[in-house]
Amino acid sequence: MDYDFKTKLAAEREKVEDLFEYEGCKVGRDSDNKEYALKQIEGTGISMSACREIALLRELKHPNVIALQKVFLSHSDRKVWLLFDYAEHDLWHIIKFHRASKANKKPMQLPRGMVKSLLYQILDGIHYLHANWVLHRDLKPANILVMGEGSERGRVKIADMGFARLFNSPLKPLADLDPVVVTFWYRAPELLLGARHYTKAIDIWAIGCIFAELLTSEPIFHCRQEDIKTSNPFHHDQLDRIFSVMGFPADKDWEDIRKMPEYPTLQKDFRRTTYANSSLIKYMEKHKVKPDSKVFLLLQKLLTMDPTKRITSEQALQDPYFLEDPLPTSDVFAGCQIPYPKREFLNEDEPDEKTEKVNRGQAAQQQQLQPAPQEKGWSNHLWR
Repeated sequence: MDYDFKTKLAAEREKVEDLFEYEGCKVGRDSDNKEYALKQIEGTGISMSACREIALLRELKHPNVIALQKVFLSHSDRKVWLLFDYAEHDLWHIIKFHRASKANKKPMQLPRGMVKSLLYQILDGIHYLHANWVLHRDLKPANILVMGEGSERGRVKIADMGFARLFNSPLKPLADLDPVVVTFWYRAPELLLGARHYTKAIDIWAIGCIFAELLTSEPIFHCRQEDIKTSNPFHHDQLDRIFSVMGFPADKDWEDIRKMPEYPTLQKDFRRTTYANSSLIKYMEKHKVKPDSKVFLLLQKLLTMDPTKRITSEQALQDPYFLEDPLPTSDVFAGCQIPYPKREFLNEDEPDEKTEKVNRGQAAQQQQLQPAPQEKGWSNHLWR
């Protein structure tokens, strides 16, 4: 390429430092004082996970899916930065706030209207993804953002599409895909039993787990993380936790369980009688959720063991739960006086970040928000 032309082209490109003034280590502002979040893709160059996330986010446009504004490429160190609208809150921190109130002997539940609005918007965003043949595959509270003050106040944004996949009908086998996906606490039982195909039902199960967590302020299928081996989809302790809450699935409730690759291991390691007194009804009753309430009935449909019988996002959006007062609102904070703190970004010393690293293992490169470089002459150009 002609040197003069190359120099002129480089000078005309927008540069990161010309567009944004960085504050703290994770958030920047533009000239209009609007906040943005920068996500650095770790490693040299662009991984398959990063390519997938960028490609999907460029195409997906929905009020409840995080919007990718720009992509920046650093030619000097081959780093890639993704620029998103900044969300002040996420469900991990909102739930943590309420869990802390219980620990401090001043229990404060999430307002029921807020829970309903959060769930409705999550389902709406996932329905859009599923309608466009996209599976998220890593839904969890930390990936559900909520916008702060501004024109989109209280709007849910589904984020972190690094594990997302396009899927086809009929479904393709998983031989060429990541062997283990979805954070363990939110992983559907069919995945733990070695399912050969991903379906929309794995996202629905994860939403059910999030719904239960919003209602109780506790992860419903919490499991010790240090013992998890990511090389094998089967995990005894995680299945034990699911059965301890839900009960062991009866043959009539999940007929195809016998066809699961890990079913022989399940038979060898588990006894149905161990979980004879366990049920979702009993678990939720401990948290003052009545079994005949519409909220419980929807939760039960989301957490159906058999993926073929699990409710779809479209069906869930039409559930009677959303038709009774209070109705869901576009601003999940509407009428809420709770002073939720802005989200903080996890660092290496925090246990939840360590948990995340154990969960992901070697399945994909870690992707996290990091401070923008401040070195003089850092020539990151807008990647058009």
